[in-house]
Amino acid sequence: MITRKNASISKFIIHKVGNKFNDTKNAFSEKLVDFDEPSYELMLPFLLRPFGSLVQSYRFNHHADISLNEINSYSTQIFNDEEAFIEVSKHIVTHLYEQSTSANIKTGDVLVVMFEGIEFNEITTNALGIFKIENKVNFFQTYLENNSYDVLVQKGISSKKVDKGCLILNQSDNEGQIVLSVDNNSYDAQYWLNQFLNIKYADDANNHTHQYIELCKEFSEEIIKSTYGAHEHNNFLAKTIDFFKENEVVNVERFKDEVFEEDKHKTLFDDYKKTFEDEQNIVIRNQFDIAESVVNKDKKKIKTDIKLDTHIQIKLDIDAPDASAEYLERGYDDEKKMHYYKVFFNAES
Repeated sequence: MITRKNASISKFIIHKVGNKFNDTKNAFSEKLVDFDEPSYELMLPFLLRPFGSLVQSYRFNHHADISLNEINSYSTQIFNDEEAFIEVSKHIVTHLYEQSTSANIKTGDVLVVMFEGIEFNEITTNALGIFKIENKVNFFQTYLENNSYDVLVQKGISSKKVDKGCLILNQSDNEGQIVLSVDNNSYDAQYWLNQFLNIKYADDANNHTHQYIELCKEFSEEIIKSTYGAHEHNNFLAKTIDFFKENEVVNVERFKDEVFEEDKHKTLFDDYKKTFEDEQNIVIRNQFDIAESVVNKDKKKIKTDIKLDTHIQIKLDIDAPDASAEYLERGYDDEKKMHYYKVFFNAES
């Protein structure tokens, strides 16, 4: 994640990207935007806010040579020669246009921005931002005419969130240049991540932790829930999160010993892990360091509700793995011919 308290915008330009499939053309600016103070004070946090909570980063990718990755090359040109900013920003938009080979990909405004004073992992650096604004919102504009006020509807950019954006830091590690990306319109995520940016997750603890939690979520949904029910599904997820909270390192064999009571469940997990790796085109390590920040973020996305067809829901606490096993019982009532849950408690609020 980044810190933006000392960040500033040094260069900013707006172009429009068309759609190759629909034969709509690009439109390029020739001059940088000269902000007034209110616009600047609104724009800076609007662009950088999404990156403040990111815990995973990317690195540029290419099947032959990383120097042939277009955005990697363009960002390097700008970092080495900021006088080339305007011309290179046009090349960036042209490259984006070349990836729009489907009618589903939207046209929009492309903002290319140079930032100074970005803090990442206690290092201050500059960064290149590329943002695509796809959706405009309606807003009312009042105006004075003939001594009376009237109103009209106009379309503009919402200041709540960017549609797509990336932040390329002028900072590298042993895997390459550090890239952050957000996408709030993920209907065409492959177009933005794989085709335009051509990036992959960094090979670090953040990625290993996230992928393993995703594996466990998918396994619990597709295997445990369908075979053993929602109760066991939630119980497994709670045990998984508890294991990640109580340990600094994940060892896959130790993980299976702690969360599974029967060997047949371990075999099911091993088989599903191979399927998951093939589908995601990844290899999950047998041992890796745990990233606490990823655990805290990913566990918020885990749903532990048991939804019943009688319009009743039971919500389990993901941070209390023993609670459902100790205080929740599932059974079958022969008289009503229905399943039931029995919940034990001392007090209610």
